[in-house]
Amino acid sequence: MKSLDHQVIQQCLEWLDRGENIWFCTVLSTYGSAPRGPGAMLVALQSGTFCGSLSGGCVEEDFLERLGREELVPENQIIRYGEGGLAPSLELPCGGVLDVLVQRFEPTCESREHFSILLGAIEGRQAVIRSVALGTLVTDIELDAGVCATVSIVGDQVRLRVGAAQRLLIAGLSPVAEYCASFAVSLGFEVVVCDPRVELTSKFSMPGVKVVEVLPANYIAQGGCHSSTAVVALTHDPRLDDLTLLEAIRTPAFYIGAMGSARTSTKRLERVKRIGKLEEQLVERIRAPIGLNLGSKTPAEIALAVMADIIRVNNGVLRSAL
Repeated sequence: MKSLDHQVIQQCLEWLDRGENIWFCTVLSTYGSAPRGPGAMLVALQSGTFCGSLSGGCVEEDFLERLGREELVPENQIIRYGEGGLAPSLELPCGGVLDVLVQRFEPTCESREHFSILLGAIEGRQAVIRSVALGTLVTDIELDAGVCATVSIVGDQVRLRVGAAQRLLIAGLSPVAEYCASFAVSLGFEVVVCDPRVELTSKFSMPGVKVVEVLPANYIAQGGCHSSTAVVALTHDPRLDDLTLLEAIRTPAFYIGAMGSARTSTKRLERVKRIGKLEEQLVERIRAPIGLNLGSKTPAEIALAVMADIIRVNNGVLRSAL
């Protein structure tokens, strides 16, 4: 299953190829409670057909009604939903406030090229910056030269970073792995399970999860990781886990972890360091034992601790702040 943002960009290209004008929306900022964060996308046609999400449904409904009544101008604009925003929608059910960038694209070669580049960025190629001039029809693409905020607004210029969708790469099936996959799908991750053991993969099926019957290390070596990937080894089998870790630490994956007790983890890290002839700095990238210390016992509790730690790292929260 592809991420929602990936589906949105693909839908943009399909509609442009059909000669349709599209309305492309991006969440810029949220205040208070909000189901979707900055960078969330939605594309819609004048008819009301849409793909994507900006909130839990209330914002989409109002936006599509205004679009159908032709109340929106084609120039790049920011629309606020919630307190201080469009009347009569002064309050959202969740009590939050959303600022949404709304843009109209015609089915031109330039529009198709724009969204083709965005599709590549979401698929893990070069991350890019969308530079949008408010009050105009101008939107440019710049290569992302480094780490920057998802959204920044200076005067009439909006800059949006677009990169790969979050991916969870699960190395090997296990009860914990199955719960991790379920939680990750709910959190909007692209989930890939790698396991060469056909006797296990043939019995596993979960909506939203891609199963690849190869060694996880081979999948990683063939480009299976990008900077928005979390790699988790959850089998207790050194033949799978060790090779996975040895390949993963050579990638830009933002999270790498392996399941096991403190004693098992110490031995694993020593073994990986020795076999790979690795510097300590690289080995320190591996989180073992994996996950937050929640006192977890059952597979579901362990999976919850793993996913909580992945979210913590992705959000830039230090353990000391918990």
